[in-house]
Amino acid sequence: MQAIVEHGGYAQAAEALHRSQSSLSYMMGRLQQQVGVEVLALEGRKARLTENGKVLLAEAAQLLDEAWRLERLAQSLSRGREPEVRLVVDMAFPTPLLLRALKRFTAAAEQTRVQMSEVVLSGADEALLQQKADIVIGTRIPSGFLGDLLIDVEFTAVAAPEHPLHGLGRALTTDDLKGHMQVVLRDSGTLKPRDDGWLGAPRRWTVSSMETSMAMLGAGLGFAWLPTHLLRRELDAGNLLPLPLDKGRTRRVPLYLIFATPNDVGPATRQLADLLVEVVAEGGASLAPASVADAAG
Repeated sequence: MQAIVEHGGYAQAAEALHRSQSSLSYMMGRLQQQVGVEVLALEGRKARLTENGKVLLAEAAQLLDEAWRLERLAQSLSRGREPEVRLVVDMAFPTPLLLRALKRFTAAAEQTRVQMSEVVLSGADEALLQQKADIVIGTRIPSGFLGDLLIDVEFTAVAAPEHPLHGLGRALTTDDLKGHMQVVLRDSGTLKPRDDGWLGAPRRWTVSSMETSMAMLGAGLGFAWLPTHLLRRELDAGNLLPLPLDKGRTRRVPLYLIFATPNDVGPATRQLADLLVEVVAEGGASLAPASVADAAG
């Protein structure tokens, strides 16, 4: 019933489920006979839920999720390893470390695919709550989940050298910032979007990627706090400069490694998580360039 609703009809659902349309029709007939009410109605070629069907499907959501979890676990046990690991990563996590971990994982687990998504702020929470991930690297641990600190990422306030803030020739206060455009990242989550960091400027550009944010800063369109490891080249080249704030020049954001279902972690999922911890232990401390502190001073 869920597949018929999601895909818009019997034929589409049959194709998605790799079943015949007649078998789906038979199963739906049996279901409606068992529950004693009509749950699906046809409008032309499109199937829609009746009011009774909406109630039943909503109540069955947890059962369907549990059935899908058991099915994935059975597949993992029968094959020894999961065919796929779903990884959701906050954009603040250093890309070099991520690539190093994925390269090692590919060499050790050629038969396991990795489906990776990059998120901002509550996007990581949402992936856990909606069961769209096996491993999540996020800025906080949502209620009901357990995780471990993976890495602290440093953020530095920066702007282009020609930005008016650099022309003041003194330590800056938050009042100085309020008169200028701030570039902020849009929360990729939709259920409960949240803010992070200082957002005191009444004028803001809101963008969806850190690359766009850096490009806007380089064009002199505002200031922002961005991960220091992403700024290395721009700072070394003098294209961006740290803002000489009297307080809050840099801030640290913790990133946690969280399993979606810690009691059902498959061997491939566990291996990828271990590799992420391994590469952070090897290279995490070298990510913050010493030139940032010098330039800011």
